[in-house]
Amino acid sequence: MFEDKTLVCKDCGKEFVWTAGEQEFYASRGFENQPQRCKPCRDARKNGTRTERQMFDAVCAACGKACKVPFQPREDRPVYCSDCFAKMKQA
Repeated sequence: MFEDKTLVCKDCGKEFVWTAGEQEFYASRGFENQPQRCKPCRDARKNGTRTERQMFDAVCAACGKACKVPFQPREDRPVYCSDCFAKMKQA
């Protein structure tokens, strides 16, 4: 009934196998969503030792200041430094 599935961890981006046995366990507990993190990342979250988030260099679209953001900037979307982003949220 269940077959092994290869999933991608949303924290570290590495592939991991969600085994048929794990799927059966999830189903027996009534869980409907598949795991989003690999075992090492799940354990790290439980122990409070999360892996460092990757940061990307960017230039603020409002003030032109160099900044770092936790996502890969795209050419078609503006990126704001934390100061300008906070000002925009207040407005």
